Amino acid sequence: MATADRRTPETFQTKVPARMDRLPWSRWHWLVIAALGVTWIIDGLEVTLIGAVGAVLQDPGTLHFTPAQIGLLGTAYLSGAVIGALVFGYLTDRMGRKKLFSVTLGLYLVAAFATAFSWDFWSFACFRFLTGAAIGGEYSAINSAIDELIPARVRGWTDLAVNGTFWLGAAAGSLASVVLLDRRLIGVDLGWRLGFGLGAALGLIVIFLRRHVPESPRWLLTHGQPDEAERVVADLERQIEADPAVGELPEVEQSMTIRPRGPIGFGELAGVMFKRYPGRSVLGLALVISQAFLYNGVFFTFPLVLTNFFGVHPDRTGLYLVPFALSNFLGPVTLGRFFDTVGRKPMIAATYTVSALLLALTGWLFAADALTPVTQTLLWALVFFFASSAASSAYLTVSEIFPVELRGMVIALFFAAGTLIGGTLAPWLFGSLIETGSRRNLFYGDLFAAALLLATVAVVLAFGVKAERTSLEDVARPLSAEDEPEGAAA
Repeated sequence: MATADRRTPETFQTKVPARMDRLPWSRWHWLVIAALGVTWIIDGLEVTLIGAVGAVLQDPGTLHFTPAQIGLLGTAYLSGAVIGALVFGYLTDRMGRKKLFSVTLGLYLVAAFATAFSWDFWSFACFRFLTGAAIGGEYSAINSAIDELIPARVRGWTDLAVNGTFWLGAAAGSLASVVLLDRRLIGVDLGWRLGFGLGAALGLIVIFLRRHVPESPRWLLTHGQPDEAERVVADLERQIEADPAVGELPEVEQSMTIRPRGPIGFGELAGVMFKRYPGRSVLGLALVISQAFLYNGVFFTFPLVLTNFFGVHPDRTGLYLVPFALSNFLGPVTLGRFFDTVGRKPMIAATYTVSALLLALTGWLFAADALTPVTQTLLWALVFFFASSAASSAYLTVSEIFPVELRGMVIALFFAAGTLIGGTLAPWLFGSLIETGSRRNLFYGDLFAAALLLATVAVVLAFGVKAERTSLEDVARPLSAEDEPEGAAA
């Protein structure tokens, strides 16, 4: 078994990244997906539930919020997500992936459970802020861990599939809302509380799964812990070699020299992003902002369109969300493997383009009053079958095209930008267009979103990065690497 060849107390040579990438797919990799992917299921459940219980929370039999207060709850959640992403993203690069995804999960459990016992607007808003902070922090820690633990040849499919599990939670939340908010079955002030308690209960399951996920060996290397990185990889290799179908793993030749360095400051972070990789920074911003605008504009006003233009009762909108959510999940699972075979650049451009054209077509049919609630939902499901892959590829891209030492913070910055711009502008714009009662005005909103997606395609074609089936160290050389990896791809 290969071991690190330490040259000096500060510098060492290692084959750990290459050894991680040559591992065959195993039960351990499925464990990683389960332990980290369940978070997005919970996130989807949370987001869908809060949208569904908004009308119930205005009932005099509950907390009796005003419409303005309901809107402020969304602001509290988004604010928490932005601040949580930035704070925990910074810490995940300093303290490690494992510590931070444990901290953020713990915060989520406490905040979600506390939300179920909210007694007034301020307590609810505070707990929603903390819940958002936990979910925002998870984006950095989990996407970093997935990319650094999964072999390069399947990194694209894995990342897309894990991010796509958000929609399994959305489907579950939609179905749960139909039951929990049915006043014939559950008291009006009890159903919504049970919903948030359900999210906390799911989080308890995740705690046990995550105990078996180690710290990222790549993070350990760049933070001066080569012996621990070797131990983690050696243990994993022994587990996989114990499978008779695998046998002894082949040796690897590719190595790299690492000189651990201190924490990365914000000045150096800005220098790396905008001096060393300006094209990649533009690419990341374009991808994240456009997908956030599309999702926050269409998905979060989905129930309003059904109720205001098609007369669907608010208690029934959850049923229409189920096929929409399932299509969003099936898109990345089905198309994800092509991001590793056909390639990142052509697949990202294709999914953004198809999403834009289908959205424009759907908007035109809606404006012509040619759709029913069912056909409108089916067309949206078709749009987001492709758009879900496009959105997930945005986070895949920003998580793999920058050096490992600042991966968590970079993900946080792009997530914050997408949330602040797409998460605030799009719901306001589409909500205002719906309020006019004009189908044509809403069609113009769809056209604007489609144009934004097509503009992003131009950015992808100009600055897209060939990262498929390529080691992270070859996609973006670590700042602590003293030389190019031996045998690295050109």
